[in-house]
Amino acid sequence: MQPTAEPIHPGRPDLLIATEGEFAGWRTWSRDTFESHNGPFWHRIDDDGRVRCAFRVEKKHLNGMKAVHGGCFMTFADYCLFAIAVRELQGPGVTVAFGAEFLDAAFEGELIEATGEVTRAGKSLIFVRGILKSGERPLFTFSGTIKRVKRKVPPTEVADSH
Repeated sequence: MQPTAEPIHPGRPDLLIATEGEFAGWRTWSRDTFESHNGPFWHRIDDDGRVRCAFRVEKKHLNGMKAVHGGCFMTFADYCLFAIAVRELQGPGVTVAFGAEFLDAAFEGELIEATGEVTRAGKSLIFVRGILKSGERPLFTFSGTIKRVKRKVPPTEVADSH
């Protein structure tokens, strides 16, 4: 079930904000159909300026053992790379490296949250690391490198790009 979401800015019709439900006020991108189909994945900027990402585990996220599929964690973590690095990225980018460690399983109904940090932002590369948790239980750690893609971006697209 997809929650109701509306565009945040007329110049960014792919950046949506949930208008109801558990993730009301959270943002997502609709341009990446793979993420949209496998999510929905959400992000917000907390009062302290840190980015938090989340999704609620549904049946479609499970493997044959009825635990979250590793590919789902990896897809969500890739989404998180871009959400965490949104301020530094300031435009389009692609993942060029990704590493992960599976720590524990998660199951249907659990809320999976991610936090992380940019460890370095250079001229063309941004390095990010993070952790997925269910409550206080660590599930998955990840790190990745985003390469900025050079293209002229209209000023209306600079904020919250993915």
